[in-house]
Amino acid sequence: MSENLLLNPVIISVTLLCVLCIRKVNVLLSLIISAIIAGITAHVPIDKVMKTFVSGMGGNSETALSYILLGTFAAAMIHTGLTKVIANKISLFVGCNKYYLIFILALLAVISQNLIPVHIAFIPILVPPLLGLMNKLKIDRRAAACALAFGLKAPYIVIPAGFGLIFQGLIAESLTQNGITVQTDDIWKSLWILGLAMLFGLLTAVFITYRKPREYQSSVITSVFDDDVPKFSKKHAITLFAAFVTFVTQIITKSLPLGAIAGLTIIFGTGAINHDKTDKMIDEGVGLMGYIAFVMLIAAGYATVLQSTGSIDALIQSVIPLIHGSKIIAAILMLIVGLFVTMGIGTSFGTIPILCVLFVPVCQSTGFSTPATIILIAAAAALGDAGSPASDTTLGPTAGLNADGQHNHIKDTCIPTFLHYNIALIVFAMIAVLVF
Repeated sequence: MSENLLLNPVIISVTLLCVLCIRKVNVLLSLIISAIIAGITAHVPIDKVMKTFVSGMGGNSETALSYILLGTFAAAMIHTGLTKVIANKISLFVGCNKYYLIFILALLAVISQNLIPVHIAFIPILVPPLLGLMNKLKIDRRAAACALAFGLKAPYIVIPAGFGLIFQGLIAESLTQNGITVQTDDIWKSLWILGLAMLFGLLTAVFITYRKPREYQSSVITSVFDDDVPKFSKKHAITLFAAFVTFVTQIITKSLPLGAIAGLTIIFGTGAINHDKTDKMIDEGVGLMGYIAFVMLIAAGYATVLQSTGSIDALIQSVIPLIHGSKIIAAILMLIVGLFVTMGIGTSFGTIPILCVLFVPVCQSTGFSTPATIILIAAAAALGDAGSPASDTTLGPTAGLNADGQHNHIKDTCIPTFLHYNIALIVFAMIAVLVF
């Protein structure tokens, strides 16, 4: 049984993906190679693997389009000078206290999930202009990456608003469909302990692991505070209004691409930026967010290959006989399986329905209470989101912090967030299921 478990295509493929990324193989190539290996080890012909891979890329097409358009919006905000104005205001508030800046980044990330749900799009807008201040304060960017990842992940686990409402609604719906009737309002009441785990991971990263000063070289990007900061003007007001329209349009239409188009229309239509620069803005938008957009497309193809092989179901079925009625063993195995599945798929949201189908009966037969089941499913789904090379929780922070080429995606974002958040989630989830 253990041999079959280790030879499962999900285990082999995800392990290979992590090894390739750690060995500095490009994430795109790593995902493609890992998808092919997943198909081959599942005895699927390679031509069929590639067809499945390509057809599955459309699963993240709206997300990819959103990132490109929001990247263009970010480039427009940079060209109006608004980002310099905002960055200067933040620098005046921060002063010489680096912890203020780190927690401001975490707060902005929280707002991007629940209050103004633009997700990672704010990062390439606000973070690059702050790199100069971060260098001045000698902030270890790994701490900043952990702060941003905390704000991108903890809110959807704990707060029932924005992306959090979607995540918790998926849990409630999936549990109900599989025999445990719960309401969406019941979910957050159980998940506070996972939020506490994330907070523990954040504080450990900021005040212990990465507290020491770290030097970075100055660059054109990081010298922003050496330049004259523009005064707030009409074009800045127009840009802020465009951002507000983007937000409102997204909420009303539930379409992030449409919201971005509405905002861009205002910026170019009112002359805040000359419409002759449209091509330049789109080129810069692709430069800011295009790589992330394409990684998300490739990740969707990879996830489709994993799901089409039946390897995820086989992985879960292979661990069930190992439980032997033990709550501790059941919890550990479910969390580990969730970690591997989410590391591969790259999204905790897409993992929930998969885990609920097979894990809810296990939880019921093992005697887990409803709160404990909610915690296990949520933790198993969320594990791996921080630390996955293909997750926007890691790709977003890297996009901002590596604007000057001094922040490595794997060793400076993925590994720190993996260690601080996944370990904390496993430990706190285990404590919770034993207590509840």
